[in-house]
Amino acid sequence: MKLFDVYPLFDINIVKGKGCHVWDEHGTEYLDLYGGHAVISIGHAHPHYVEMISRQVGTLGFYSNSVINRLQQQLAERLGKVCGYDDYALFLINSGAEANENALKLASFYNGRTRVVSFNKAFHGRTSLAVEVTNNPKIIAPINDNGHVTYLPLNDIEAMRTELAKGDVCAVIIEGIQGVGGIQLPTDEFMQALRESCTAHGTVLILDEIQSGYGRSGRFFAHQYNGVKPDIITVAKGIGNGFPMGAVLISPLFTPVYGQLGTTFGGNHLACTAALAVLDVMEQEQLVDNAARVGDFLLTELKKLPQIKEVRGRGLMIGLEFEQPIKELRLRLLKEQHVFTGVSGTNVIRLLPPLSFSMEEASEFLRRFQKVLG
Repeated sequence: MKLFDVYPLFDINIVKGKGCHVWDEHGTEYLDLYGGHAVISIGHAHPHYVEMISRQVGTLGFYSNSVINRLQQQLAERLGKVCGYDDYALFLINSGAEANENALKLASFYNGRTRVVSFNKAFHGRTSLAVEVTNNPKIIAPINDNGHVTYLPLNDIEAMRTELAKGDVCAVIIEGIQGVGGIQLPTDEFMQALRESCTAHGTVLILDEIQSGYGRSGRFFAHQYNGVKPDIITVAKGIGNGFPMGAVLISPLFTPVYGQLGTTFGGNHLACTAALAVLDVMEQEQLVDNAARVGDFLLTELKKLPQIKEVRGRGLMIGLEFEQPIKELRLRLLKEQHVFTGVSGTNVIRLLPPLSFSMEEASEFLRRFQKVLG
Protein backbone atom coordinates (compact mmCIF):
# COMPACT_ATOMS: atom_id res chain seq x y z
CA MET A 1 0.00 0.00 0.00
CA LYS A 2 1.11 3.57 -0.65
CA LEU A 3 -0.17 6.93 0.50
CA PHE A 4 -3.11 8.53 -1.30
CA ASP A 5 -1.34 11.33 -3.12
CA VAL A 6 -3.33 14.47 -2.26
CA TYR A 7 -0.60 16.63 -0.70
CA PRO A 8 2.03 18.52 -2.74
CA LEU A 9 5.06 18.01 -0.51
CA PHE A 10 8.33 19.81 0.07
CA ASP A 11 11.19 17.32 -0.16
CA ILE A 12 11.98 17.77 3.54
CA ASN A 13 11.51 15.22 6.33
CA ILE A 14 11.06 17.06 9.64
CA VAL A 15 12.03 14.81 12.54
CA LYS A 16 12.50 17.13 15.53
CA GLY A 17 11.14 20.35 16.97
CA LYS A 18 12.02 22.67 19.84
CA GLY A 19 10.33 25.98 20.53
CA CYS A 20 10.01 27.86 17.23
CA HIS A 21 12.56 25.70 15.40
CA VAL A 22 12.41 22.34 13.60
CA TRP A 23 15.10 20.05 12.18
CA ASP A 24 15.10 17.71 9.21
CA GLU A 25 16.63 14.24 9.03
CA HIS A 26 19.97 15.70 7.91
CA GLY A 27 20.21 17.97 10.94
CA THR A 28 19.32 21.19 9.10
CA GLU A 29 17.59 23.68 11.39
CA TYR A 30 14.60 25.75 10.23
CA LEU A 31 12.85 28.75 11.75
CA ASP A 32 9.17 27.84 11.95
CA LEU A 33 6.81 30.66 11.03
CA TYR A 34 3.98 28.33 10.09
CA GLY A 35 3.54 26.05 13.10
CA GLY A 36 1.96 23.31 11.01
CA HIS A 37 -1.09 25.39 9.93
CA ALA A 38 -1.16 27.48 13.14
CA VAL A 39 -1.40 24.35 15.29
CA ILE A 40 1.74 24.83 17.41
CA SER A 41 0.70 27.36 20.02
CA ILE A 42 3.18 26.99 22.89
CA GLY A 43 6.16 25.81 20.83
CA HIS A 44 7.42 22.41 19.76
CA ALA A 45 8.25 19.90 22.50
CA HIS A 46 7.62 22.27 25.40
CA PRO A 47 8.98 20.44 28.50
CA HIS A 48 5.82 20.99 30.58
CA TYR A 49 3.64 19.71 27.74
CA VAL A 50 5.87 16.69 27.20
CA GLU A 51 5.92 15.85 30.92
CA MET A 52 2.14 16.10 31.36
CA ILE A 53 1.32 14.01 28.30
CA SER A 54 3.95 11.41 29.18
CA ARG A 55 2.60 11.06 32.70
CA GLN A 56 -1.02 10.84 31.53
CA VAL A 57 -0.42 8.25 28.81
CA GLY A 58 1.39 6.13 31.38
CA THR A 59 -1.70 6.27 33.59
CA LEU A 60 -4.73 6.31 31.26
CA GLY A 61 -4.78 7.45 27.65
CA PHE A 62 -8.43 6.85 26.85
CA TYR A 63 -11.80 5.85 28.15
CA SER A 64 -15.21 6.59 26.68
CA ASN A 65 -17.62 9.44 27.34
CA SER A 66 -19.92 7.07 29.19
CA VAL A 67 -18.08 7.78 32.45
CA ILE A 68 -17.06 10.88 34.39
CA ASN A 69 -13.86 12.50 33.13
CA ARG A 70 -12.64 15.07 35.64
CA LEU A 71 -10.09 16.34 33.14
CA GLN A 72 -12.92 17.52 30.88
CA GLN A 73 -14.48 19.39 33.79
CA GLN A 74 -11.14 20.99 34.69
CA LEU A 75 -10.61 22.06 31.10
CA ALA A 76 -14.08 23.60 30.84
CA GLU A 77 -13.55 25.61 34.03
CA ARG A 78 -10.05 26.76 33.08
CA LEU A 79 -10.92 27.63 29.49
CA GLY A 80 -14.06 29.52 30.48
CA LYS A 81 -12.12 31.77 32.83
CA VAL A 82 -9.17 32.46 30.55
CA CYS A 83 -11.23 33.22 27.44
CA GLY A 84 -13.97 35.23 29.15
CA TYR A 85 -16.85 32.86 28.41
CA ASP A 86 -17.30 31.07 31.74
CA ASP A 87 -21.11 31.06 31.33
CA TYR A 88 -20.85 29.03 28.09
CA ALA A 89 -20.82 25.21 27.87
CA LEU A 90 -18.07 23.12 26.29
CA PHE A 91 -18.40 20.20 23.88
CA LEU A 92 -15.13 18.45 23.01
CA ILE A 93 -14.34 16.74 19.72
CA ASN A 94 -11.32 16.01 17.54
CA SER A 95 -10.88 18.66 14.83
CA GLY A 96 -11.92 22.03 13.51
CA ALA A 97 -14.14 20.61 10.80
CA GLU A 98 -15.92 18.48 13.39
CA ALA A 99 -16.37 21.54 15.60
CA ASN A 100 -18.05 23.41 12.75
CA GLU A 101 -20.23 20.40 11.89
CA ASN A 102 -21.53 20.30 15.45
CA ALA A 103 -21.99 24.06 15.62
CA LEU A 104 -24.13 24.06 12.47
CA LYS A 105 -26.08 21.06 13.71
CA LEU A 106 -26.81 22.80 17.02
CA ALA A 107 -27.97 25.91 15.18
CA SER A 108 -30.37 23.88 13.06
CA PHE A 109 -31.70 21.99 16.10
CA TYR A 110 -32.28 25.36 17.75
CA ASN A 111 -34.32 27.15 15.09
CA GLY A 112 -35.33 24.37 12.71
CA ARG A 113 -33.87 26.13 9.68
CA THR A 114 -31.48 24.82 7.03
CA ARG A 115 -30.00 27.82 5.22
CA VAL A 116 -26.56 29.17 6.13
CA VAL A 117 -24.77 32.40 5.26
CA SER A 118 -21.02 32.20 4.77
CA PHE A 119 -18.56 34.59 3.14
CA ASN A 120 -16.40 34.85 0.05
CA LYS A 121 -13.00 33.17 0.55
CA ALA A 122 -14.22 31.44 3.74
CA PHE A 123 -12.66 28.17 4.86
CA HIS A 124 -14.39 26.07 7.52
CA GLY A 125 -13.21 22.49 6.94
CA ARG A 126 -13.50 19.51 4.62
CA THR A 127 -16.31 17.41 6.05
CA SER A 128 -19.97 17.48 4.96
CA LEU A 129 -21.45 20.78 6.17
CA ALA A 130 -18.07 22.34 6.92
CA VAL A 131 -16.96 22.01 3.32
CA GLU A 132 -20.31 23.22 2.02
CA VAL A 133 -19.88 26.51 3.90
CA THR A 134 -16.31 26.76 2.56
CA ASN A 135 -16.12 29.05 -0.48
CA ASN A 136 -14.02 26.79 -2.69
CA PRO A 137 -15.94 24.76 -5.30
CA LYS A 138 -12.83 22.69 -6.09
CA ILE A 139 -13.09 20.83 -2.77
CA ILE A 140 -16.90 20.56 -2.54
CA ALA A 141 -17.95 17.15 -3.85
CA PRO A 142 -21.37 16.84 -5.53
CA ILE A 143 -22.67 14.93 -2.51
CA ASN A 144 -21.81 17.94 -0.31
CA ASP A 145 -23.32 20.55 -2.64
CA ASN A 146 -26.81 20.61 -1.17
CA GLY A 147 -27.83 24.23 -1.68
CA HIS A 148 -27.76 25.17 2.00
CA VAL A 149 -25.33 28.07 1.65
CA THR A 150 -25.37 31.67 0.43
CA TYR A 151 -21.93 33.31 0.17
CA LEU A 152 -21.74 37.05 0.73
CA PRO A 153 -18.93 39.61 0.40
CA LEU A 154 -17.08 40.10 3.67
CA ASN A 155 -17.81 43.45 5.33
CA ASP A 156 -20.82 44.27 3.10
CA ILE A 157 -23.34 45.33 5.75
CA GLU A 158 -26.25 45.96 3.39
CA ALA A 159 -25.91 42.62 1.60
CA MET A 160 -25.81 40.84 4.97
CA ARG A 161 -28.85 42.70 6.32
CA THR A 162 -30.84 42.01 3.15
CA GLU A 163 -30.11 38.28 3.34
CA LEU A 164 -30.90 37.90 7.04
CA ALA A 165 -34.11 39.94 6.71
CA LYS A 166 -35.56 37.08 4.65
CA GLY A 167 -36.05 35.35 8.02
CA ASP A 168 -35.02 31.83 6.96
CA VAL A 169 -31.28 31.84 7.75
CA CYS A 170 -30.35 29.17 10.28
CA ALA A 171 -26.84 30.44 10.99
CA VAL A 172 -24.13 32.80 9.90
CA ILE A 173 -20.65 31.32 10.16
CA ILE A 174 -17.67 33.65 9.99
CA GLU A 175 -13.97 33.45 10.82
CA GLY A 176 -12.53 35.82 13.42
CA ILE A 177 -9.86 36.49 10.79
CA GLN A 178 -9.97 34.67 7.47
CA GLY A 179 -6.91 32.44 7.27
CA VAL A 180 -6.97 30.47 4.04
CA GLY A 181 -8.73 33.48 2.49
CA GLY A 182 -5.58 35.57 2.86
CA ILE A 183 -5.71 37.09 6.37
CA GLN A 184 -8.81 39.20 5.72
CA LEU A 185 -10.20 41.02 8.77
CA PRO A 186 -13.89 41.72 9.39
CA THR A 187 -14.45 45.32 10.46
CA ASP A 188 -15.88 46.32 13.83
CA GLU A 189 -18.85 47.95 12.12
CA PHE A 190 -19.63 44.83 10.12
CA MET A 191 -19.35 42.46 13.08
CA GLN A 192 -21.54 44.64 15.27
CA ALA A 193 -24.17 44.97 12.53
CA LEU A 194 -24.01 41.20 12.01
CA ARG A 195 -24.58 40.55 15.71
CA GLU A 196 -27.58 42.89 15.72
CA SER A 197 -29.12 41.32 12.60
CA CYS A 198 -28.66 37.76 13.85
CA THR A 199 -30.40 38.65 17.11
CA ALA A 200 -33.23 40.45 15.31
CA HIS A 201 -33.98 37.55 12.95
CA GLY A 202 -33.41 34.53 15.21
CA THR A 203 -30.25 33.53 13.35
CA VAL A 204 -27.41 31.81 15.21
CA LEU A 205 -24.03 33.56 14.98
CA ILE A 206 -21.13 31.09 14.79
CA LEU A 207 -17.59 32.43 15.16
CA ASP A 208 -15.00 30.10 13.65
CA GLU A 209 -11.91 30.82 15.76
CA ILE A 210 -10.14 27.63 14.71
CA GLN A 211 -7.16 29.43 13.23
CA SER A 212 -7.61 32.95 14.62
CA GLY A 213 -8.37 31.95 18.20
CA TYR A 214 -6.44 30.67 21.21
CA GLY A 215 -4.37 33.82 21.57
CA ARG A 216 -3.07 34.01 18.02
CA SER A 217 -4.46 37.49 17.35
CA GLY A 218 -3.10 39.00 20.56
CA ARG A 219 -6.42 38.48 22.32
CA PHE A 220 -7.83 35.10 23.23
CA PHE A 221 -10.33 35.32 20.36
CA ALA A 222 -9.99 37.60 17.36
CA HIS A 223 -13.67 38.62 17.56
CA GLN A 224 -12.98 40.19 20.96
CA TYR A 225 -11.42 43.12 19.06
CA ASN A 226 -14.83 43.71 17.47
CA GLY A 227 -16.85 44.00 20.67
CA VAL A 228 -19.32 41.18 19.93
CA LYS A 229 -20.38 37.93 21.60
CA PRO A 230 -21.33 35.06 19.28
CA ASP A 231 -23.80 32.32 20.10
CA ILE A 232 -21.30 29.56 19.31
CA ILE A 233 -17.50 29.61 19.06
CA THR A 234 -15.49 26.84 17.42
CA VAL A 235 -11.84 26.14 18.26
CA ALA A 236 -9.18 23.59 17.35
CA LYS A 237 -5.58 23.90 16.07
CA GLY A 238 -3.79 25.63 18.98
CA ILE A 239 -5.97 24.02 21.69
CA GLY A 240 -3.75 20.92 21.90
CA ASN A 241 -0.41 22.13 20.46
CA GLY A 242 -0.47 19.31 17.92
CA PHE A 243 -2.62 16.78 19.73
CA PRO A 244 -5.79 16.35 17.60
CA MET A 245 -8.56 18.21 19.39
CA GLY A 246 -11.45 20.58 18.75
CA ALA A 247 -14.17 22.18 20.81
CA VAL A 248 -17.46 24.02 20.60
CA LEU A 249 -18.21 26.81 23.09
CA ILE A 250 -21.99 27.06 23.41
CA SER A 251 -23.97 29.97 24.84
CA PRO A 252 -26.74 29.54 27.44
CA LEU A 253 -29.18 30.05 24.55
CA PHE A 254 -28.94 26.30 23.91
CA THR A 255 -30.33 23.50 26.08
CA PRO A 256 -28.46 20.18 25.90
CA VAL A 257 -30.40 16.98 25.18
CA TYR A 258 -29.02 13.50 25.81
CA GLY A 259 -27.84 11.98 22.55
CA GLN A 260 -28.08 15.25 20.61
CA LEU A 261 -24.31 15.32 20.01
CA GLY A 262 -21.74 12.60 20.45
CA THR A 263 -18.17 11.48 19.78
CA THR A 264 -15.98 8.44 20.41
CA PHE A 265 -12.59 10.06 20.84
CA GLY A 266 -13.48 13.66 21.63
CA GLY A 267 -12.35 14.91 25.03
CA ASN A 268 -10.33 11.80 25.83
CA HIS A 269 -7.98 11.86 28.79
CA LEU A 270 -4.84 12.40 26.74
CA ALA A 271 -6.39 15.21 24.69
CA CYS A 272 -7.63 17.01 27.80
CA THR A 273 -4.21 16.73 29.39
CA ALA A 274 -2.64 18.26 26.27
CA ALA A 275 -5.16 21.14 26.39
CA LEU A 276 -4.59 21.73 30.11
CA ALA A 277 -0.82 21.81 29.53
CA VAL A 278 -1.35 24.39 26.78
CA LEU A 279 -3.37 26.61 29.13
CA ASP A 280 -0.70 26.24 31.83
CA VAL A 281 2.03 27.45 29.52
CA MET A 282 -0.07 30.19 27.94
CA GLU A 283 -0.80 31.63 31.37
CA GLN A 284 2.65 31.12 32.91
CA GLU A 285 4.53 32.54 29.92
CA GLN A 286 1.89 35.19 29.07
CA LEU A 287 1.78 34.01 25.46
CA VAL A 288 -1.30 36.01 24.44
CA ASP A 289 0.48 39.21 25.44
CA ASN A 290 3.60 37.98 23.67
CA ALA A 291 1.65 37.37 20.48
CA ALA A 292 0.31 40.93 20.63
CA ARG A 293 3.72 42.48 21.33
CA VAL A 294 5.79 40.51 18.83
CA GLY A 295 3.00 40.69 16.27
CA ASP A 296 2.87 44.49 16.51
CA PHE A 297 6.64 44.61 15.97
CA LEU A 298 6.46 42.36 12.92
CA LEU A 299 3.53 44.24 11.39
CA THR A 300 5.31 47.56 11.86
CA GLU A 301 8.58 46.36 10.36
CA LEU A 302 7.00 44.45 7.47
CA LYS A 303 4.96 47.50 6.44
CA LYS A 304 8.26 49.31 5.84
CA LEU A 305 9.26 46.89 3.07
CA PRO A 306 8.38 48.39 -0.34
CA GLN A 307 8.34 45.01 -2.10
CA ILE A 308 5.15 44.01 -0.26
CA LYS A 309 1.87 45.29 -1.68
CA GLU A 310 -0.08 44.98 1.60
CA VAL A 311 0.53 43.69 5.12
CA ARG A 312 -2.55 42.51 7.04
CA GLY A 313 -3.22 40.80 10.33
CA ARG A 314 -3.28 40.91 14.09
CA GLY A 315 -0.86 39.40 16.56
CA LEU A 316 0.95 36.40 15.11
CA MET A 317 -1.52 35.93 12.25
CA ILE A 318 -0.05 37.96 9.40
CA GLY A 319 -0.60 38.02 5.64
CA LEU A 320 1.88 39.49 3.15
CA GLU A 321 0.30 40.21 -0.21
CA PHE A 322 2.51 40.69 -3.27
CA GLU A 323 1.72 41.93 -6.77
CA GLN A 324 3.23 38.78 -8.25
CA PRO A 325 2.89 35.06 -7.36
CA ILE A 326 4.97 34.14 -4.31
CA LYS A 327 5.74 30.49 -5.07
CA GLU A 328 9.42 31.06 -5.93
CA LEU A 329 9.92 33.60 -3.14
CA ARG A 330 8.52 31.21 -0.57
CA LEU A 331 10.63 28.35 -1.92
CA ARG A 332 13.79 30.47 -1.73
CA LEU A 333 12.93 31.46 1.82
CA LEU A 334 12.66 27.77 2.70
CA LYS A 335 15.63 26.41 0.75
CA GLU A 336 18.11 29.28 1.11
CA GLN A 337 17.16 30.83 4.44
CA HIS A 338 15.56 27.79 6.13
CA VAL A 339 12.28 29.49 7.09
CA PHE A 340 8.90 27.77 6.95
CA THR A 341 5.94 29.97 6.01
CA GLY A 342 2.41 29.39 4.76
CA VAL A 343 0.53 30.52 1.69
CA SER A 344 -2.94 31.76 0.75
CA GLY A 345 -3.82 31.53 -2.92
CA THR A 346 -1.03 32.57 -5.27
CA ASN A 347 0.03 35.97 -3.96
CA VAL A 348 -0.13 35.87 -0.14
CA ILE A 349 2.43 34.51 2.33
CA ARG A 350 0.99 33.60 5.74
CA LEU A 351 2.97 33.91 8.95
CA LEU A 352 1.63 31.76 11.82
CA PRO A 353 4.51 31.06 14.21
CA PRO A 354 4.08 29.61 17.69
CA LEU A 355 2.79 32.14 20.22
CA SER A 356 6.14 31.84 22.00
CA PHE A 357 7.87 33.51 19.03
CA SER A 358 10.37 35.95 20.52
CA MET A 359 11.51 39.44 19.50
CA GLU A 360 14.92 37.97 18.70
CA GLU A 361 13.38 35.31 16.45
CA ALA A 362 11.18 37.94 14.80
CA SER A 363 14.26 40.06 14.06
CA GLU A 364 16.06 37.01 12.69
CA PHE A 365 13.13 36.25 10.40
CA LEU A 366 13.14 39.83 9.09
CA ARG A 367 16.87 39.57 8.37
CA ARG A 368 16.45 36.33 6.43
CA PHE A 369 13.34 37.58 4.65
CA GLN A 370 15.07 40.72 3.40
CA LYS A 371 17.82 38.57 1.91
CA VAL A 372 15.38 36.85 -0.45
CA LEU A 373 13.45 40.04 -1.19
CA GLY A 374 16.66 41.59 -2.54
